[in-house]
Amino acid sequence: MNTRTPSASLHDKTILITGATQGLGRHVALDLAGRGATLLLHGRDPGRLDETAAAVRAVAPDVTVRTFLADLSDLDQVRVMTARILDTEPRLEVLVNNAAIGFGTDHTRREVSAQAHELRFAVNHLAPCFLTRELLPLLTASAPARVVNVASIGQAPIDFDDVMLERDYTGVDAYCRSKLAMIMSTFDLAAELADSEVTVNAVHPAHLMDTPGVRESGLIPEIGIDEGVRPTVRLITDPALRTVTGRYFDRFTDSPAHEQAYDTAARARLAALTRDLLAPR
Repeated sequence: MNTRTPSASLHDKTILITGATQGLGRHVALDLAGRGATLLLHGRDPGRLDETAAAVRAVAPDVTVRTFLADLSDLDQVRVMTARILDTEPRLEVLVNNAAIGFGTDHTRREVSAQAHELRFAVNHLAPCFLTRELLPLLTASAPARVVNVASIGQAPIDFDDVMLERDYTGVDAYCRSKLAMIMSTFDLAAELADSEVTVNAVHPAHLMDTPGVRESGLIPEIGIDEGVRPTVRLITDPALRTVTGRYFDRFTDSPAHEQAYDTAARARLAALTRDLLAPR
């Protein structure tokens, strides 16, 4: 198996990366800038967003960079950002749903989003679902196009009697459930788009990368961020994956996800719940 990141030129591609101001998202943006892609960078901190855009331009002075500000824990802000993208961007060949919240500094403290959903479920599942759904017309019009969902090897089954973890909360469980939800929605959307030229895949980029999220969770990083960049960029650029869809990759390997991801009844329940939670109020 060839695990080298393909060196394809991306001069004709527009790529949106969420969570681009630090960690994996920032490093992926810097890699793609060197390949000539037009980059749409999302972040929730305006200072960090401006600094990241400046760093990208320093690496590739000729690259086109535009920034989009939104806190993904507030679906109203996600709606505003999505509307702005649709109003201003003529094309979108790749969407990288990278932004995420990890275990948290206090693993026992349950947090909620602006809409009162459990915070990790909201940011790691609901926000990317909404963003992807709303941007599908633009992705489809720009096809061939790709959606890359940055998931995790940490996956835990969803308890549909307590989706928002109001009982026996831990940040670790909340994170792992949210990442499995992301993978389940990946499989559903890929099946829905099977006859299109839009692929949808999920990837666990690397284990315990040296990122702010890992350190804030009290974990000890085991490898550098670059180890996670290569498998993520591969899903964005590799011509051999042009028609591959509906898969979960553990780094470079097409791997099985948690067994609940293949439970069609569970996926249908999650899809119905997600539609309800994302419906305008």
